Amino acid sequence: MANRRKRVIFCGGALLSFASALTALVALGTHFWVEGSLLCRTGVQLVNASGAELHKFIGAIRYGIFHGQRLRQCGLGGRSFQITFFPTLLDAIPASLHVMVLLFSVAIIVFALVATGFFMFNAFGRPYETLHGPMGLYLWNTIACDAWNGLPATRHQTECSCGFMVMILFTSEVKVHHLSEKIANYREGSFVFETYTEVFGYSFWLVFGCSLVHCSNILLIRFIGIQFPFPLSKSTNSSDGGVDLMY
Repeated sequence: MANRRKRVIFCGGALLSFASALTALVALGTHFWVEGSLLCRTGVQLVNASGAELHKFIGAIRYGIFHGQRLRQCGLGGRSFQITFFPTLLDAIPASLHVMVLLFSVAIIVFALVATGFFMFNAFGRPYETLHGPMGLYLWNTIACDAWNGLPATRHQTECSCGFMVMILFTSEVKVHHLSEKIANYREGSFVFETYTEVFGYSFWLVFGCSLVHCSNILLIRFIGIQFPFPLSKSTNSSDGGVDLMY
């Protein structure tokens, strides 16, 4: 019964990890990371607009990691533009931060798929019998980071770190480096735009949800009695050393 319960929980963790990978992939491909509006400051100053006239100078912007869309409003009607980060905007935005956000987002997907595989391996396989003999067991544990005694938790700690790094770096890019204004003012000769409203879209919060899923998986792994892979002191028997080396 205990083994059956572990198998069910491992399968549940595999499903959650696979769903997390798909969710992160969908979030990476959408342009709903940031949604906001832009004020044409130059147009407002030219006609001294205020009150009800102000909405004629407020456009919209929406973008993600790869692409987005912008509505330009300067008092004479709206014009829609497509936003493409690679390679168009790399010379106008903090490219290093943007690339790091992309790399950590890809890392979330990769680690989630790896964790899915190890969950299924722990559910239906026998990690301690994959490589026979004491030295083989040590080698397997080194490669797999102790797959039977804590690898899923280790993987999910890494995924949580990647998820939070994506959120921190992207928030820094948007809020500290004023990414929306840099996009809006790209190749604008006579008009200056500034951020009027700005909120994070649902794709950004999907990454946060992925991190929470991996945190819950860590708790599930600990719940079924698997210890975290902290180094433990083990007693050694000198009489068995020769046998282990010759196995």
